[in-house]
Amino acid sequence: MTSSAIPTNFKEIGLIEPLIARLTELEYTEPTPIQAQAIPSVLAGRDLIAGANTGSGKTATFALPLLQQITAQPKQNTSKGNYVSALVLVPTRELATQVANSIKSYAAHLNGAIQTVVVFGGVSANTQMLALRGGCDILVATPGRLLDLISSNAIKLDLVKTLVLDEADRMLSSGFTDELTALLALTPSSKQTLLFSATFPEKVKTFTQELLNDPIELQLQNAESSTLVQRVFTVNQGEKTAVLANLIKENKWQQALIFVNAKHGCNHLADKLGKRGIRAQVFHGDKGQGARTQVLQGFKAGEIDVLIATDIAARGLDVEKLPVVINFDLPRSPSDYMHRIGRSGRAGEVGLAISLIDHEDYHHFKVIEKKNKIRLEREQVKGFEVDEEAIKELLEELKPVAKPEGSGKKKRNKTEPVNADIWGKKSDS
Repeated sequence: MTSSAIPTNFKEIGLIEPLIARLTELEYTEPTPIQAQAIPSVLAGRDLIAGANTGSGKTATFALPLLQQITAQPKQNTSKGNYVSALVLVPTRELATQVANSIKSYAAHLNGAIQTVVVFGGVSANTQMLALRGGCDILVATPGRLLDLISSNAIKLDLVKTLVLDEADRMLSSGFTDELTALLALTPSSKQTLLFSATFPEKVKTFTQELLNDPIELQLQNAESSTLVQRVFTVNQGEKTAVLANLIKENKWQQALIFVNAKHGCNHLADKLGKRGIRAQVFHGDKGQGARTQVLQGFKAGEIDVLIATDIAARGLDVEKLPVVINFDLPRSPSDYMHRIGRSGRAGEVGLAISLIDHEDYHHFKVIEKKNKIRLEREQVKGFEVDEEAIKELLEELKPVAKPEGSGKKKRNKTEPVNADIWGKKSDS
């Protein structure tokens, strides 16, 4: 599609009037780049791989055409079972709720003709089973809970016409391999498949060929119009907490989302900030679903100034005008860096993403920069200047020792498959 052919308003995209009317109410003045380029292809029934920055409107990109397609379809005969027309798979409970709420909002002027149901773990399945009686038009689900409901005959995937993988890079990662493979085997082979994510690592791209049929591929992650400012502060070892507390107090941030890598790290950092007069709440997988929901609602409402979270908050957490995201710990995966910082600077709002790095983080942050094709200036916080001589000595100690020629791990034969036979192909075992 050439730039001159890209639609400039929602009518040109081909959306029906009830959807356009709702978008007007929501003050969506014009389609985002990913919406303008992807929605016509989805309406045309094409498979799609779409990569774009977080906060760029990906949910609407698949939700709007799904609603329009289902509106135009004759109602399925559900008398012989509980069927679903469109299935949206997501990796986290919070994202499932957010996506389902967005779909319901976009459908406000469709006179209740489309039923959307959301299912996820951590809560009783009984209410979800009742909601699925007679089937539904759009089902938003996390894989584990969906498989549980299928085993209880609460829902069937035989008539799925469209499958959406939101945060597809996470859905196609090893953590979801078995569950996703099982679900794919239960859906028709002749369905439309849509993949959306902020990042698509190379190892994930190799799997998509098994899932898609002649897909349209759109990659818009590096849009120059980004309103998110990224900064990196070098700190002395052991001073991250002091620097963090100083930044929060000096900038008087009303909402700050801080990422750490472990559940116990959330609680430990919250305690240390508390001793410095900063009250913080934590958000991680050990908290019950009710507590997680309550904390998120409080943070979104501005009742919680500082939220310390693991990577379960890196996807699906949409806080309007969130001013700052801070990497207290660097993410283990370079792609998770983009998902984390994308919680700020969403939908054209100005945002700030800060990473705190000590000498042990230097090399890993260079890897993050390389993988994400960025290069950021190293800064220091006044009053917490880095001991440059000590850093040089430590970096010298960390230099890898040269290996003798011929040593090292044996390289994998490039002709060998990686994770072969996991996307619907039968294996010999």
